[in-house]
Amino acid sequence: MSTEIYVEKNGYIATLVLNRPDKRNSLSRAMFQAIIDELEQLRTETSIKLLIVRGVNEVAFSSGADISEFLDIRYAADNAKAYNDLALKAIDVLYKFPHPTIAMIQGLAIGGGLELANACDFRLATPKSKLGITAANIGIVYNLESTKRLINIVGVAKAKEILYTANIFTAEEGKSIGLITALHEPQEIENATMQFAEHLLSKSSIANAGSKKIIQAIVDGENEEGDELAQLILDSFSSDDYNEGIQAFLNKRKPIFNK
Repeated sequence: MSTEIYVEKNGYIATLVLNRPDKRNSLSRAMFQAIIDELEQLRTETSIKLLIVRGVNEVAFSSGADISEFLDIRYAADNAKAYNDLALKAIDVLYKFPHPTIAMIQGLAIGGGLELANACDFRLATPKSKLGITAANIGIVYNLESTKRLINIVGVAKAKEILYTANIFTAEEGKSIGLITALHEPQEIENATMQFAEHLLSKSSIANAGSKKIIQAIVDGENEEGDELAQLILDSFSSDDYNEGIQAFLNKRKPIFNK
């Protein structure tokens, strides 16, 4: 397991840390594999109900894929496909993580770094954070899945502007187009992220996990409830969370959900 990716656990919260500060957390092939390994392990742990993704320090969330590897393992078409398939799998495993996910962005979130953040449900950043997708600067066609995800977040016109220009823009600009969920000062972002995580955890994990699955089905093109989604909805009505929510409402108190 790569030491450049590690997980911290705090109660129901797991934090996936990108730990390559000397390279501004640029993502190597080994790191993409480590992300897959760590997340596939975490999704089996019933005690984990929320995931935070962050860089190890305030310099960068991630400056993107490690370009120093490109001429070696991402140059010829066959090698590029193998590399891209691995990177896309890592991002997809994050996107499909079964519980709420928060990207805590400090410093740079560029290229593959922003792609990773966009796979999360929420993106919190500081006013000093810088964002961008710079594929047009190195002649790479951005992949369909991540382009679709970007369009779903910011719309077609802004996605074109981000991709065509390869400009670096501020987190404040990102918030104005819906890319960033909330801005917090550098000295406050860790506490603000944890407070937001705790707020999400105070709600029904059954409802939130189910809502995530329903939203992803819609985003991915589903127009009707299949048997799996229909059963997911019906099962919620026989859950302990449903009973607690109803009792709390009737007794005019805050619900206390099981985790």
